[in-house]
Amino acid sequence: MWNLAEYGDSPAVIESSGTVLTYAELKAETEALAEKIGRRCLVFSLCRNTIGSLIGYVACLNGRIPPIMLSSTLDEALLENLLSVYAPAYIWCPEEQAAQFPGTEPVYAAYGYALLKTDFPKEYPLYDELGLLLTTSGSTGSPKFVRQSYANILDNAQSIVQYLKLSADERPITTLPMNYTYGLSIINSHLLVGAAILMTEKGLMQKEFWSFFREAGATSFGGVPYTYEMLDRLRFYRMQLPSLRTMTQAGGKILPELHEKFAAYAEETGRQFVVMYGQCEATARMGFLPPEMAAAKKGSMGIAIPGGKFRLIGADGSTVTAPHTTGELVYEGKNVTLGYAECGDDLSRGDERGGILETGDMAQFDEDGYYYIVGRKKRFLKIYGNRVNLDETERMIRSEFQIEAACAGKDDHMELFVTDAAFAEPVREFVVRKTRLNPAAFRVTVIDAIPKNDAGKTLYRELQKYYE
Repeated sequence: MWNLAEYGDSPAVIESSGTVLTYAELKAETEALAEKIGRRCLVFSLCRNTIGSLIGYVACLNGRIPPIMLSSTLDEALLENLLSVYAPAYIWCPEEQAAQFPGTEPVYAAYGYALLKTDFPKEYPLYDELGLLLTTSGSTGSPKFVRQSYANILDNAQSIVQYLKLSADERPITTLPMNYTYGLSIINSHLLVGAAILMTEKGLMQKEFWSFFREAGATSFGGVPYTYEMLDRLRFYRMQLPSLRTMTQAGGKILPELHEKFAAYAEETGRQFVVMYGQCEATARMGFLPPEMAAAKKGSMGIAIPGGKFRLIGADGSTVTAPHTTGELVYEGKNVTLGYAECGDDLSRGDERGGILETGDMAQFDEDGYYYIVGRKKRFLKIYGNRVNLDETERMIRSEFQIEAACAGKDDHMELFVTDAAFAEPVREFVVRKTRLNPAAFRVTVIDAIPKNDAGKTLYRELQKYYE
């Protein structure tokens, strides 16, 4: 996957603890781990934004050993269930978690991580080109994973390098978890060009994060919409970050007002703000908005990445040819993944998509061919016969009141979730006014916090208990 020897003594990873690993050292460490595993088999990798975690990932990919990437903070009972479903040969985890897995044998350790040999009686056969398994549901412990091939990962990383014009002098800082497709794509693409990855477990709300950012000379970071909402509250625009060159955004549609703010900030300070579009099912990225168009095409996710193609399919199954007409977004490219796995037997399955992905997102394009996501195919409710887009309603609330909110529910009953009781009635009145529908269809529930996964995406399933 990566020719680590090519970059020799250049730093590959710099940890906020002060530890530095060159590309030559990363090569030696990953080869030693892969040799210890010794064969092509399934590995559970419990991820953190640390050097030990990165060594495990690179060792697996370069050694053609498929890992299942999971958060190290995943609930123990959920993790135990996944282990029983997939029966991995090894677990790569933080050393302090090793005691969590009775019956395993510690066989190797490096940089705070331990390799544990399991004792499952069965080992599932693996498809030759299966490179990696990622969950699409964050930390919920779902047994459903996306099966990514080596060709998928390499093609998408090369495309990202091309459109972001990445080079060896980049220093991206981790703001997203390794087990999240967007966070992993940043690692994949930067290792490809010999850049130095700045790894930290600290978050945006911690002073230590920004101290490390400045000291290590971070040149870029990536964020989901929630990341940019937090940065806006932190008065990010006033921060002194002389090394910063690029900000990327994916993981959902950012509010148009925030898009405009960050595009303006980038233009005024000589930086780049790059809005992108992707899904785990397409390895990571499918679309990007060229930074020079960030202000002019506010709200757009852009055009297809190099090597990819978009088209829209209307409700009648025909291809949409007229601008500003809604259809389901379909993507075609070499980065479209193999399919899903829901149990160990699925690991031997081959390519079930043939390079074509029906994204489930509803979109439009303008006269210049720039695409705009308008909602999810399944994120709609019928309210007394009227189709209401939950994503759009959510965005309207957040934009109008500058608060955290979520929309869910069942047909004829929309549930509006807020975290501040003072906004309950104003939000309900606002939605009724905007939709012009019967007020009886809308109910507001005040909860302590909008549930989110470790990538900042709302966990709508956890809201179901309030209305089912």
